[in-house]
Amino acid sequence: MTQIAGHLIVECLVAQGVTHAFGVPGESFLAVLDGFHAYRDKIEFVINRQEGGAAYMAEAAGKLTGRPGVCFVTRGPGATNASIGVHTAFQDSTPMVLFVGDVASDQRDREAFQEVDYRSFFGPSTGGMAKRVERIDDPNRIPEYVARAFATAMNGRPGPVVLVLPEDMLVQQTASRPVGRVEAVEAWSDPGAIRELREMLLAAKQPFVIAGGGGWTQQSAQALQRFAENWKLPVGNAFRFQDTFDNHHALYAGDVGIGINPKLAARIKEADLILAIGPRLGEMTTSGYTLLTPPKPKQKLVHIHASAEELNRVYQADLAINATMNAAARSLEVLTAPPDVPWAAWTEAVHAEYEQNLVPTKLPGDIDMPAIVAVLKKHLPDDAVLTNGAGNFASWIHRFFKHHGLAKGHKTQLAPTVGSMGYGVPAGIAANIVSGRTAFTIAGDGDFLMNGQELATAAQYGAKSIVVLLNNGMYGTIRMHQEREYPERVHGTQLANPDFAALARAYGYAGVRITKTAEFEPELIAALERKQGTLIEVVLDPEVISTRGTLSAIRQNALKK
Repeated sequence: MTQIAGHLIVECLVAQGVTHAFGVPGESFLAVLDGFHAYRDKIEFVINRQEGGAAYMAEAAGKLTGRPGVCFVTRGPGATNASIGVHTAFQDSTPMVLFVGDVASDQRDREAFQEVDYRSFFGPSTGGMAKRVERIDDPNRIPEYVARAFATAMNGRPGPVVLVLPEDMLVQQTASRPVGRVEAVEAWSDPGAIRELREMLLAAKQPFVIAGGGGWTQQSAQALQRFAENWKLPVGNAFRFQDTFDNHHALYAGDVGIGINPKLAARIKEADLILAIGPRLGEMTTSGYTLLTPPKPKQKLVHIHASAEELNRVYQADLAINATMNAAARSLEVLTAPPDVPWAAWTEAVHAEYEQNLVPTKLPGDIDMPAIVAVLKKHLPDDAVLTNGAGNFASWIHRFFKHHGLAKGHKTQLAPTVGSMGYGVPAGIAANIVSGRTAFTIAGDGDFLMNGQELATAAQYGAKSIVVLLNNGMYGTIRMHQEREYPERVHGTQLANPDFAALARAYGYAGVRITKTAEFEPELIAALERKQGTLIEVVLDPEVISTRGTLSAIRQNALKK
């Protein structure tokens, strides 16, 4: 029995367990769209409004499920629009597969309509955004390419794969059948290295764990917690992986990222042993490579990572261990600890400083953002998915919200370590579509307008997210830097905004606007009870630029220099 290749593509996705694919339709993959129609009882094609939003949704699905999120776009502008989601998946270590409909094979290399060299644009050989870029020219090999894409996306350091689909190939007949579901391969820790790690711990006085990166599961997070408990180790979560270790735990030290607690930064610098389990130790997690100085940190460094290529790439570790998170954490949890450790008081002090950091700074205006976050903690269910894009607005959640996280069974934070604006709205919608869980998004005014059109996608599919939009009339993060570097010379950062509540209602969401803290709780309760999604616009004083200070203070400090 034969079928056209476009149908086989969809059948292969069903065989891999894919339930939702995100995308914007294009004439270059009409045969695949027909395949989605043929298999509509097994998989849903979610129609997005822009390819960037579609790619973000696929990336969010990959983060949430641990299996590749899937996105379909057309050639040229479709692929370049989607590239932001691919870049996010690459830097965030998220499994994802992007399918790109392409020009016909007999038109290739003539600069045909919307033609792009995808290997050059996305390819790893050019320092690009994807782990692998391949073109499927033979329809009989579709199962091979799709299975390899899923394996590549999940194995080692997770990441994105791009598969290019010539439109003439998609209408050819094939008798090929899908291969079985691909599972990630575990890379186990070397027993000798684990013994060496134990000796380094026994010699330490002030050790510190930084956990994060891709590839974590409920089982590995629970094993990490048991390891930390056995050895009484303080644990910090890497930038925007704040659900890796339970924030309510007595060993939790805080998030190691932008706006880090200054006392936590000092503790990391003072540590004599850093156990980095999973993170890349990139610029944001290391505060611009200052917490640990490359290439050889002053602290002893044990770096555990799923990718051998990542180890010793930026930092020369005293001990580098190539292992997946599940394998590494299970090896660590059985590591015999002594009855007492010399750093018990150090661990208690680190946690106490985390709790002290939850005490807010008094800031001007009628909106008390720490109080807003307290309302979120009070009313959001423990398994709620919190999403955000890039901007200072996200720091309120990062600093004041506590995630139970993966150890309790759920991934609860979807946020771009790549620092990409416009991520939060589509990510929240995708989270609700894929999991059915409560999805909460915090956004800024500039951030929301990057992909706010995806509220229409949510309305079309009956999806529900709750969006809290902080409106301060500017690109706040850039304005903050501008005042620091060029005080009183404001240019290019002011925004003239629409009526966000009315805009949300136009898309099919409920839309409300608040100007005082007391107005927030009843609106959140109403949003949780409402069947449709809700946007709550919060009018924020422009002076409230961060969790720790004001624009005026930043400006005055800059003028004194």
